[in-house]
Amino acid sequence: MKKIFIAALAIATILIIALFGTGLYMLTYSLTPSDSRSDMTKAYARLYKEHPDMKQWTDSIRENKLLRDTFIIMPNGEKHHALYMRNDSAKGRTAIIVHGYKDCAPRFLTIARIYHQQANRNILLPDLHGHGLSEGDDIQMGWKDRHDIIHWTKVAEKMFADSSYRSSIVLHGISMGAATVMNISGDESAPENIDCIVEDCGYSSVWDEFAVQLHDQFSLPEFPIMHISSMLCKMRHGWSFSEASSLRQISKSRFPILFIHGDADTFVPFNMLRPLYDAARQPKEKWVVKGARHAEAYKINPDEYARRITEFTNRYSGNARQ
Repeated sequence: MKKIFIAALAIATILIIALFGTGLYMLTYSLTPSDSRSDMTKAYARLYKEHPDMKQWTDSIRENKLLRDTFIIMPNGEKHHALYMRNDSAKGRTAIIVHGYKDCAPRFLTIARIYHQQANRNILLPDLHGHGLSEGDDIQMGWKDRHDIIHWTKVAEKMFADSSYRSSIVLHGISMGAATVMNISGDESAPENIDCIVEDCGYSSVWDEFAVQLHDQFSLPEFPIMHISSMLCKMRHGWSFSEASSLRQISKSRFPILFIHGDADTFVPFNMLRPLYDAARQPKEKWVVKGARHAEAYKINPDEYARRITEFTNRYSGNARQ
């Protein structure tokens, strides 16, 4: 009997160690920044490969020093980076474009060009914590990132200050960036100069998204690995998967929101769109892009993408005189 008990205890111990090891591996795998995150040459090359029409415009604004880099020190002491460009016709209006998971600012100049050329806005493209040229040893999945983007809105207000017009900011996020701006939407510290939000293929919560990837990439069940990984995340990084809920934040939002999602998206599943849209209480619109996979809405129909975001943001953004 004693031998059976000892054997059972040993098996249970090995199982617990294995589960915690798996949970730690999944956490590290998910939240470790890319090794090539600071390689801007590769980022621009990838932009040109995926969107050849961007090369002439991007090369021109870079060569003429219209597109510039800026570095700021965040309240936590980290140095963060962003690209920015002024528009002489902006009248205080700015678009802040937030990139996705393991990505960086230059890759979303496609969206920035729309706001600059068609919506006559200043543009600011931050690199999130642990991405691009911004410092950080972990990926925050849009949760703690919301504080950094709120800080960038204050930087943008000063950077693009116009004595004749009030500051008017649009937040536009893609994928993890979309989760970031949705998380801001329900944050009590979100500044009043945010006029509206555009979210493109954002997930309902970190828990929901990681559960999908755990199943799709590793064929592993949600229980107990997600619970262990979330607990370890709370211990190591100060937040849990369940608290990082865009769905909950959206339900508290004060801002008009445009939802964009491809109906062929399986990475951030299309079925996440409906609960997010239903939870929003402020003026809202949605655009379902037929045949678009993850973050492909612009690629599938760039003209319609430009029309919809320009019309939506113009409808809710002010440029009233001070």
